[in-house]
Parts: sequence; structure tokens; C-alpha cells
Amino acid sequence: MMTSEHAPFISTNPATGQVLQQIPQHSEPEVERRLQLAQVAFRTYRHAPLELRTRLLLRAAELLESQKRQLGRLMTMEMGKPIRAAVQEAEKCAAGCRYYAENGARFLQDEVICSGPTSTFVRYQPLGPVLAIMPWNFPFWQVFRFAAPALAAGNVGLLKHASNVPQCALAIEALLLEAGFPPGVFQTLMMDSSRVSDVIRDPRITAVTLTGSVEAGRRVASIAGEQIKKTVLELGGSDPFIVMPSADLDQAARVAVQARVINNGQSCIAAKRFIVHRAIANEFERRFVQFMSQLVIGDPIEETTDIGPLATPEVQEGLEAQVQQTIALGARVLLGGKRLNRPGNFFEPTVLTDIPPTSPARQEELFGPVASIYTISGLQEALDLANETSFGLGASVWTNEPDEREALIDGIQAGLVFINGMVASDPRLPFGGVKQSGYGRELSYHGLREFVNIKTVSIQETAAAGQQTE
Repeated sequence: MMTSEHAPFISTNPATGQVLQQIPQHSEPEVERRLQLAQVAFRTYRHAPLELRTRLLLRAAELLESQKRQLGRLMTMEMGKPIRAAVQEAEKCAAGCRYYAENGARFLQDEVICSGPTSTFVRYQPLGPVLAIMPWNFPFWQVFRFAAPALAAGNVGLLKHASNVPQCALAIEALLLEAGFPPGVFQTLMMDSSRVSDVIRDPRITAVTLTGSVEAGRRVASIAGEQIKKTVLELGGSDPFIVMPSADLDQAARVAVQARVINNGQSCIAAKRFIVHRAIANEFERRFVQFMSQLVIGDPIEETTDIGPLATPEVQEGLEAQVQQTIALGARVLLGGKRLNRPGNFFEPTVLTDIPPTSPARQEELFGPVASIYTISGLQEALDLANETSFGLGASVWTNEPDEREALIDGIQAGLVFINGMVASDPRLPFGGVKQSGYGRELSYHGLREFVNIKTVSIQETAAAGQQTE
């Protein structure tokens, strides 16, 4: 029976504050039923021919493409991302499914080490039910970049999604069922964070992947560690965007704005700290502020909108507190700086400079359309500033000098470094960070192999032809 501690999830339109739907949490018996179903489903699904798993992923891709408008609208209504970006997110999920459908056989084939009297090879086998604890900012892509490789490998998935996107969570489960995945192969657990620890400890769960805050990562890793369970953690970032004198300044400034406000500024790999060489700092700053001021703020369901609302009132309040504290400590405001006086969780595109060393803008991740500009005098200073935070997810570097490129690629402490381009995720590229941005990798073959048993097999022929030793 549902109790007060298991209050329903409330799906709210962040552009208006309107309640869209209330969705009950799963009861304890229902959670238990789903765990049992996952365990039973894995016993069969792990042996399903790869050709079948491939066909199901391709069918999921077709559904994502054919339903992209409806799914995009759902994402926009539930968490506020601009509709163009939401439709593109559905398309990206389809591309991820196709990537693992087309490459799964290659990633999972036995790796022959040697052959002869003794043959040795490595076999990749699924682990079992994997629990995914996912955030709201990319409500479909975050899930599919876990689910596509996990299901391709023969694992089954259990999703604990963010509480403010319950409709997206249920829509993903329904879509994969429609694609033909057997019942129990992918399920959503409608439960709040206070109930997750028991699921992690459950012996039927073999591994956990989480995208979220550093604090959430610590808790999940601690609980999983007690149980000796594999974890992959992606915990955010404060990504540097370094611009050196040889860069194409206009292109760098335009991409810098796009890199800062992607997903209304609510992206772990959004550029957040703009580190600009003194020789070009004034001109970059002028162009950057100009381009930021031209962004269209409004209802995210409109095709012309560049920036919609922040996902929740709590995100808006937290960002405003970080900005105001940074200003109080001495930062200078070049643009914006506060929430908009209108319904919904809107925050002005904001540009800060003269950032104090102890301020939130320099020490913390700012989730929203707020940019911090720093001026440096040389390459080493740029590296030092880029590496000073506790995060190490992505970095964008703008230079046409080969020696500078090599020094920055080598010296930046991050999981991704993009030269003369915006940091982005791609199914073909491993995704993840270092330091407090987490550990492990998603996507590419690295992501698929995070949740497999990498089994070494050695077969030695005996004197009697055809016989083998154990």
C-alpha cells in the first residue's frame, strides 16, 4: 500500500509551472516483482542470438525516428529543453541504437590471443541486471547511451529516472516493449532516491551506472562498493573553453555561446569557464556578450526559442544563489545576472568576469546559462586555470598552433578534449571524465565492455587428439 513517504511524482511544465500529471510510485511489492522479472528475463535474454538483439535495437531506432516529434514534445513539456533540441535528442538515441546494432557483433566477438597446441581467447559475456540512475537534463539520451550497449551485450536494464521526468521514464519503457524486447529486459522503477540504496544492495543487481552530482556518486559508489559491484559514474563538470590568439575569433565566440547555453545551459559538458588570452580578450568578450544578448528566451515549445526555462524551481534558485554570491565577492556583470520576472523557471543569459578565486563560479558547476570569462597571459596559465577545479570531464581548445594543440591535449586533465570545436557526445566516442567527474566510460566499445564479464579462456590440446585439459 502506498504510504506518505512514497508520494506520487509530479510532472510539471517548467515554462509555466502547470502540473501535467501525477504518477504514483511503485509499491514495495511492485518493485520486488520487477526485480524478480528482471532476474528471470536475464536467464533467457543472455542467450538470445545477437542477430535478435540487433534486430530489436534497429526496431527501437525506427520507433524513435518515427515518434521523434511526440517524444520531443514530451521532453520539452516535462523538463523545458527547446523543442528543436528535444527532437534532435530522439534522433540521437536512434543513432545510438543503430550504432550498437551495427557494431555489436564486432565488439563482442571472441578476441583470439594465440592459437596452436594451446589456444587462448577472451570472451565477452553479459553480467546481469544493471541498475541505471539517470538525470533529467537529457531524459532520453542519458538512458539510451546506457541501454543500447547494455542490451546489445545481453544484459537487462532497470531504470531509476529523475523524479521530475516520470513521463519520459515510462515512455522509454513502453517504446522498448513496442520494439519487441521481452518483458523484464528493460523496466522503469518508479521510486524516489530514498529507496535506491536497497535496490543497489539487492543481490539480483549486478552493476550500477549513475549520472548525477558528486554527492550522489559518492553515495552510490559507497553502497555498491560494500557489495563489490561494478559502477560507472559520470558526475558533471566545469569545462574550460580556451581561446588562444591564433584562433578564428568570430567562430570561437559564436560556438562559445552555443557551448554555454546548450540545453538551457544544463549540460555536464557545456562550456562554463571561458579562458581567453589577453591579446584577444577584449574583442572576444565584446563578441561573446553581443551573441549572448541576441538569444531568444521564451516558450521552449516554439521553434524560434533558443533558451527555455531551467528544469525546476530548485535549479533556478540554486543558480541564482551561486551567481549572487559570486557577484557579492567581486565579480563584474557584463550581461544578465538574475531570474526573469515571469512565470516559469527562466534565468537571464548571464556573463561574468573578474571572477574571485573563492567564488561559486570558479569552484562549482553552474547549471544554467551563466558564463564566466577569465583572462590569461600564456599557455601555462591557461593550463593551470583549466586544471584548477576538482572536475575533469571535457574541454574545448581554440588554437591553430600545432605546438599549443599538443601541449593542451597533453596537459588538460579531462576525459574529452575537442580542438576548434564544441565538446559533444557521440556513440562512436568513449564518454567520461577524471577526478570528481567520475570514472568509467559510456559509449563506443569501451562503454559496452564496462558491463560484461571479460572472460579469459585457455584450451590446451592433450596428447590424445581432440581431447582437452580442464
